[in-house]
Amino acid sequence: MMSITDPATSEHFIKAMEEIHSQHLKALGKIADMTTELSQTHKQFIKSAQDTCIKKCKDDEMLFDTIESFKKALEQKSKSLKDKRLAISEVMSEIEQKEMKKEEIIHKIEKLKEEQAKRRDVIEAQNKANKKRLKNLQKARYMFQEHLGLEIRAIMGKAEVSRGEKLQFIFKNINRSDLTSAYIVTMGINAEGVYQVVSSDPALDCLTNLEKRLQETNNLPAFLANIRKEFVALARH
Repeated sequence: MMSITDPATSEHFIKAMEEIHSQHLKALGKIADMTTELSQTHKQFIKSAQDTCIKKCKDDEMLFDTIESFKKALEQKSKSLKDKRLAISEVMSEIEQKEMKKEEIIHKIEKLKEEQAKRRDVIEAQNKANKKRLKNLQKARYMFQEHLGLEIRAIMGKAEVSRGEKLQFIFKNINRSDLTSAYIVTMGINAEGVYQVVSSDPALDCLTNLEKRLQETNNLPAFLANIRKEFVALARH
């Protein structure tokens, strides 16, 4: 067994310690290198994670901004759609009112057409009646002028109530003591196309009844004959 005081032993021990120290230094160096490498890797990972997070935050901000823009655009479109629906409703209401007015106008036009047709029928009937009355007048004129000395004159009324053309029937050969004496009845046709007696000279008490009978029968010759009879009766008194 070697003694520790032996120089060879001491050198061997020192050499062994140096080898162990060297090994430890190498191990420490490897650990330091591994630590440095891990630290660099960790820093790179942290930086990459930080960059990823920053990018993610920016992307999220852009996404939120886009969502907010879409939300505002949707609100504007909703408001615009609501306004358009309101405008369409107002237009439809206006169209309905115009349709109602159109129906009213069409109804009024149809009513006016019916009234015009009725007026035309009335005018035609009045024209026919006037033609018939004119024919009766011509017959009466011929009969009375030829046989009884009747004279017929057209006059224009001056008073407001009697304005328009009137006819005077002048009877002679009534009074035997004076055959030239004139007995006059004045008459015309009112706005309704009805015979209307204005006056008689001399006055006849039964003139109103004779006028009513004339309006009922439209028989002018008979009316004139009755008037002449009344004048003759009046002249004999």
